[in-house]
Amino acid sequence: ETQVKDPRLGMVTITDAKLTPDLREATLYYTVYGDEVARADSAEALESAKGVVGGPVGKQAGVRYTPPLAFIADVVPETADRIEALLATAREADAKVQEIASGAAPAGDADPYRVPRVLDDGGVDDEDDDDDGDGDVSDGDVRDDRDVSDVSDDRDGPHGDRVAG
Repeated sequence: ETQVKDPRLGMVTITDAKLTPDLREATLYYTVYGDEVARADSAEALESAKGVVGGPVGKQAGVRYTPPLAFIADVVPETADRIEALLATAREADAKVQEIASGAAPAGDADPYRVPRVLDDGGVDDEDDDDDGDGDVSDGDVRDDRDVSDVSDDRDGPHGDRVAG
């Protein structure tokens, strides 16, 4: 076990390691517990300790050529914290909207475009019996007097003959 004895090195955690298929480059992602100064100091310490860390890594991996190490600060934890904060803000906004909407009522009728018909006897027909299929056009049924044989296809010519298309 090799330890880097650099006072600048803070609490560093290696979060991921990637090695190229040809084993020529190794990238180590890390996080540092602490503030921005601790992160900057740890980055400098890791950069200066590449040789000290690289030797044992090569021996443990059992490879003849030890790839150079590249240390990259992992931003996943900071990004996750930012996303959590944004989600919390969105949840609060949703709760406020839900609270406001719970006491809301429609500004007008449920169906503002539906107007009751006045019947011949002076009463008002407010039943929804339009297009009930009884064939009575007075209550909203659609009248269709077309004969199916009169309907022509768009490809029919003026005399009913087919037009190439």
